[in-house]
Amino acid sequence: MMRGYSLNRDLKLLINNPKYSDVEILCEDEKKLYGCRAILAARSEVFDRLLYNGMKETHENKIFFPKIHSLGMEIILEYIYTGSINEDSLTKDNTIEAFYAADYFQLPDLQDFIMIVFKNAIEKNYTQNYSPELLTKVAEIMPLTEDNILLNLLTESVATIPLNTVEFGRLSIKALQYLLSYTYEKEKHFVTPEYEVFRYSVILAAKQVSNDTYRTFLELMPTLEQIEDSTKIGHKAIMDHQKVAKELEPLVNFIDFRRIDTQILAEIIEPLGIVPIEIILSVYRHIALLNKLDLSNTRGKPQVIYSFDETACGSKLNIEDNGKVVEASNGCDRHQSVRSKMILENKGIYEWDVIIEKHCGTVWVGICATENFNYEKFAGHQSTGWVLGSNGNCYNSSCRLDYCQSFKNDGAKITIHLDMDKRTCAFTVNGIRYWEVTKWNNLPPKLYPVVSLNYPGRFRIEPHQKNHNMMEIL
Repeated sequence: MMRGYSLNRDLKLLINNPKYSDVEILCEDEKKLYGCRAILAARSEVFDRLLYNGMKETHENKIFFPKIHSLGMEIILEYIYTGSINEDSLTKDNTIEAFYAADYFQLPDLQDFIMIVFKNAIEKNYTQNYSPELLTKVAEIMPLTEDNILLNLLTESVATIPLNTVEFGRLSIKALQYLLSYTYEKEKHFVTPEYEVFRYSVILAAKQVSNDTYRTFLELMPTLEQIEDSTKIGHKAIMDHQKVAKELEPLVNFIDFRRIDTQILAEIIEPLGIVPIEIILSVYRHIALLNKLDLSNTRGKPQVIYSFDETACGSKLNIEDNGKVVEASNGCDRHQSVRSKMILENKGIYEWDVIIEKHCGTVWVGICATENFNYEKFAGHQSTGWVLGSNGNCYNSSCRLDYCQSFKNDGAKITIHLDMDKRTCAFTVNGIRYWEVTKWNNLPPKLYPVVSLNYPGRFRIEPHQKNHNMMEIL
């Protein structure tokens, strides 16, 4: 290899190369790496203080980092020598160690880069989310403080995964404790019903006691789905319940028992004898004083993941980019429809954007219900479809209503505003907000985002990004 043509390439020859090194770096896992004192000190004040402080490290050719894993140190050396790292160098096996090491050696630009790569990895691989393992690893090696941006990103990612889909062992008690404390009584996205939070916490605590105890509580604690399908809840003698209660202590104060159905509380939770009686009594008192359940069964605010559903889609429509994009195939000469995976129900206002990446004759966006809905057909001709077209008209059951100016162009952005409190719908088109569709004033209690398109249409769906420059039309 010819030298002298590329500084970056030449400096890579120095990385962990004993030939050009004058100091050995010993890591937590006892692996030995090699470095050049002058380069290390010039690039990191921490190395400078360690290697040129007049102490023993100044004169010895070894330096030991008992809390830095070699996986993280290898990333540090690559960055120190070349000023950058390859995205492929960061994996689920070394990301946490690299971030911790970058923090230790005071390399904020490297930390920022790691965060960007990690965010992109989560978005691209949401179906194979390894956030629980990484959150567990962070909880082992880093301070659990709310100013830790990587910790919070991981916590928010885990909060969007139903806990009953996370295998026991992927999430430690310490990591679970931070997750529950971070989301407790806060308006943060969370998808797991509170009973399932309790169930997961108890079984995880039981697993710390013994495998037999784990299996016992796994049998004693049905999922919500199993409870709904069962007419009777059985009980059996519980061994080691006091030990389980002890393991549960770090978690129990971050579980909101007020969100759990009282029948479940009385028939399943209370007989276990692992929750302090004062907590149980406080819930009964809360319900008695209010004479009603005023809380939903899930903490925080619901996260709506807007993605198209391949199982509820016209036969000539193709779903791409992890459900974010729908495209009509060449043979799709009539409008077909596709809805999202996420059902919109209960109360609150739901907002999402549809971007017309490729326009077709007329594009249609809106909402639908699943009753008697045919995805092979145009949504606006159906009684359970309510859509706005790029010709400026709204349609439902083939009834047309003039609504706004036309928007027949690639790149058009339509925001749908669904108010489930009032059961109304409104649209924003290319930054101009229009009022509710007057005749759609009694929408069903369960709806889905829907679009209708034909060839060569291509639409993208995503969460709404608020624009403060939006104009409003009365």
